[in-house]
Amino acid sequence: MNEQTERIISAGIDIGTSTTKLVISELSLRNVAGGGQVPKIEITDKKILYRSPIFKTPLLSDTVIDIPAVQSMVESEYHQAGITMENIQTGAVIITGETATKQNAEEMVYRLSKAAGEFLVAAAGPDLEGIIAAKGSGAYQHSIETGKTIANIDIGGGTANIAVYRSGMLCGTCTLHIGGRLVEWEGAKVKVAPSIGKWLKSKGHSPLNVDGVIIANEMSKVLSRFLAGSFTKEDELLLVGKEPSWTGRIDVLMFSGGVSDCIYHEEREEKSFQDIGMMLATSIKENEVLAAWEWEQPVETVRATVLGAGTHTTEISGATIEVNDSHLPVRNIPVYRIDFQGVLDDGTGTMAQSVQDAITIYDPLKEGLNFAFYLTNLPYLSFRDIQQLAAEFTEALMQKPNQQQPLIIVMDSDYGKVLGQTFLANRPDLPVICIDQTQVEHGDYLDIGRLLRTGVVPVVVKTLTFHN
Repeated sequence: MNEQTERIISAGIDIGTSTTKLVISELSLRNVAGGGQVPKIEITDKKILYRSPIFKTPLLSDTVIDIPAVQSMVESEYHQAGITMENIQTGAVIITGETATKQNAEEMVYRLSKAAGEFLVAAAGPDLEGIIAAKGSGAYQHSIETGKTIANIDIGGGTANIAVYRSGMLCGTCTLHIGGRLVEWEGAKVKVAPSIGKWLKSKGHSPLNVDGVIIANEMSKVLSRFLAGSFTKEDELLLVGKEPSWTGRIDVLMFSGGVSDCIYHEEREEKSFQDIGMMLATSIKENEVLAAWEWEQPVETVRATVLGAGTHTTEISGATIEVNDSHLPVRNIPVYRIDFQGVLDDGTGTMAQSVQDAITIYDPLKEGLNFAFYLTNLPYLSFRDIQQLAAEFTEALMQKPNQQQPLIIVMDSDYGKVLGQTFLANRPDLPVICIDQTQVEHGDYLDIGRLLRTGVVPVVVKTLTFHN
């Protein structure tokens, strides 16, 4: 198995405020463990097979996405790439920027993820956008190679998604209503996005009479203050969700997204998009506070998010797993975290309460909605310990209203197969999906694909937040 390489096809589809893009990638999986060791399957290579043109995102109105047009576009691009839906084994459909606020955003991303591949997952949420863009732009990798703290700022039509990485570790995220299409012109008529209306008024600007250069300059100043950690109460009017969650000084800035294409490629400035995108790019380049940081060129600008969605969303489980393949794939399973803190009794003694709490959070109406348990910080477990854990867990699970749904367990340690098989010995009627060598967090959502030839399953860990 050590020499065996398995290749799977991944798709990334990004439906953004202004543009929609698609990439097809090939991921190579190989056992990287030495002989005699527990198999460890990793993605060892990522190759881009096809990049679509950049399409204008089809809308039926300011508040509704044209779902059939998006689906038709994806089908046409699959045909251009020479692949079929059946070839797609993993990847993500991500909805970004202001498009995630549309009335039918959630419906569209779920419909497309089911129609465009066997295990193409639906993803949304500003934090996830920033993380995926930072991986697609090269910021994440650059932080690993240099050990520096790098902020990737992905600026599209409606939002600026910031993700900060230090030595490959995520330090925090932040999303702002800063983007190229928040102010547009149709002849003499100006169109201002509702998301910045309150902020404009606080600055003394009328949405009916906006000076694009002044607004772009104000936005770049707000951006610089958020990156420096000196933002004001007024600046917070442009926040999408929570305040910046990183601590410490940022060393390097990297920009991606449509506006960054104008920052790094000056020839783009000859075009006129009838919005403030060019003005914003110029203002960012000329801002003295931003200029004081070290800047690093990205490997991708406008396609950073879609490349991230196609090549960086999929992880691979451990090889010591127990899964019922007839119950896969599973999608959008929320995660409940049980922390053993290195002591088995501390966890098993409260197992009944943990299951009850998980039901209260994720299935409050007792409808039989499923969720996953994340068992973390387990001590070394003997076979007797495994039996004790499985017995107490099996008893606690009797509280669940639907006893036929799969038991989904995720662990960061290597006990997936033995724990899963012990559960099956206790409850042969219970479908078990028990995977290991996977790290998730409380409140994450989990997608698990079908069993691959190499004995592992593709896993996507994500948030699912359609912001208002």
